[in-house]
Amino acid sequence: MSANYPPPQQPGGQNPYGQPQSGQPQSPYAASPYAGGQPGAQAPGGFNAGAYAPPAPAGMTQQQKNPGVAILVGVVAMLAAAFAYAGIMRAMAKDDGSYTEVGYIALAVGLLVGAVLGKVGGRNPVLPVVGVVLALLGVFLGEMMGLSMIASHYASQNGLDISWFKVLTDHGGDVFKQWKHDFDVKSFFFLAIAGVEGFVVTRRVAG
Repeated sequence: MSANYPPPQQPGGQNPYGQPQSGQPQSPYAASPYAGGQPGAQAPGGFNAGAYAPPAPAGMTQQQKNPGVAILVGVVAMLAAAFAYAGIMRAMAKDDGSYTEVGYIALAVGLLVGAVLGKVGGRNPVLPVVGVVLALLGVFLGEMMGLSMIASHYASQNGLDISWFKVLTDHGGDVFKQWKHDFDVKSFFFLAIAGVEGFVVTRRVAG
């Protein structure tokens, strides 16, 4: 005559599948380190499923840059820098129309243009070249407007009322001749450095 006896129970610390009794049926695999696909858990054989998680889309990890908007903002920054350059030239000019050239202002123009292009446009191979063009253009416009402001101020000292904008538009050829006359090796050096800064700073900020 046979009788069914329940199998002997081992203590919870000896049974690898033993679980504390909580009144709910427990799965023998609930304590498995591979359950739930937890990151870092390795399945038998050394396979780590968490290591093969799909990468996040590029648009979620890096903000999309727009080179067209960067060029537009760069032009605005260039014009602002040119006006500032012209204002400083006018402030440093004497009543007789002479002024002291401060080439370091040209470097600031290149720095500002490059920083704006790189920050807004990101890594784009065209933007550093645009940075050179805008930096050179900003320095040139700044000096042309500055000379016009100085001429306007000098004219006012002699009883003539003419705005710097009218000097630039109506007598632009004379202003350009004065710019060429004042252009020397020092001017070329600072102009070249401004162009280099427009290129280098654009790449550095974008990187």
